[in-house]
Amino acid sequence: MQPQTRLALAGQRTDNAFNSIAPPIYQTATFRFEDIGTTKGFDYTRSGNPTRLALEETLAALEGGAGAVATTTGMAAITTVLALFEAGAHLICSHDCYGGTERLLCLMQRQGKLSVSFADLTDPEALAAAIRPETRAIWVETPSNPLLRITDLEAVARVARAHDCLLIVDNTFLSPLFQQPFRFGADLVVYSTTKYLNGHSDVVGGAVVARTEALNETLQFTANALGTVAQPFDCWLVLRGLKTLPVRLRQHEENALAVAQYLDAHPAVEKVFYPGLPGHEGHDLARRQQTGFGGMVSFALRGTLDDVHRVLRATRVFALAESLGGVESLIEHPATMSHASMRPDQRRRAGITDQIIRLSVGIEATEDLLEDLEQALRVSEPVTVPAPS
Repeated sequence: MQPQTRLALAGQRTDNAFNSIAPPIYQTATFRFEDIGTTKGFDYTRSGNPTRLALEETLAALEGGAGAVATTTGMAAITTVLALFEAGAHLICSHDCYGGTERLLCLMQRQGKLSVSFADLTDPEALAAAIRPETRAIWVETPSNPLLRITDLEAVARVARAHDCLLIVDNTFLSPLFQQPFRFGADLVVYSTTKYLNGHSDVVGGAVVARTEALNETLQFTANALGTVAQPFDCWLVLRGLKTLPVRLRQHEENALAVAQYLDAHPAVEKVFYPGLPGHEGHDLARRQQTGFGGMVSFALRGTLDDVHRVLRATRVFALAESLGGVESLIEHPATMSHASMRPDQRRRAGITDQIIRLSVGIEATEDLLEDLEQALRVSEPVTVPAPS
């Protein structure tokens, strides 16, 4: 079945007792044993729950993986993956990754649990220079957050295989419908299900999908040991959100392209970051390894930080808020919001300046989004004072 059909039917056959179309929520901490040492497949919700299993099976099938684990948050998904590595392992990560990812990696490095190198993974020479004998994984965000750089997954996978490393891809910005990293050599795919997979800004969650059964078994053991697994009601919400993912993504992308084209022609905007624009440096690569360009747009505003603040305060449809991927449009300032925890020198190396504004373009009417940006950008334009007569 096509993904759109598979998602519409997701979880539909979970209830064998009454055949409900909507999957039931097994809101229980524990399960009664049939007999000593005998269960119906579940004993304690941290170790497994039917509602969570329905979500995990849906994500694994959608991604083309062997299995998945649903976690309490996107950061819990990252924590679960990082717990797979022995102390002293070296990881290479995209230098313009999500601020929370950078914060956790740096914390673990300070604690002596892992060592980390941040590199521009769009540059093969930078990746080659970062490899060490103790390197155990390469962590890629593509498109990256917030500058939407595109990394060649096949090229990075070749390097990972040559050095016996895992390739881990954060696919949050695109979802399995717009990019399937396993096709290009990834071993693990990480999500914040809070974002597009749920799509309604009413749940916080994460997931990790494994390419092989062996990796999936290790993930399940680790998540159970750490207690990072998602709760049943949260899983139910994500599963419900997934049913509309294909139609939502189409509208997100249509609006994002219109917004990017509008900003690209606006005199107050210095540069637009959106892979769907032909002028984007990663456009051709994105067309090859993605089936859509997504709903995220970032841009650099001409002017000062005060001008940026005026734009952020002026929008009426775009809400000033962190996060992304919900049906509503959001505007945020990475340097002081989503990437505030990133070290200032790291932000500078990644190109995340004070002039960068990130948009999560929602599914509202396109003309309302453009009108909102028009009136907001107007406040940043310099005021011309007539010369005295």
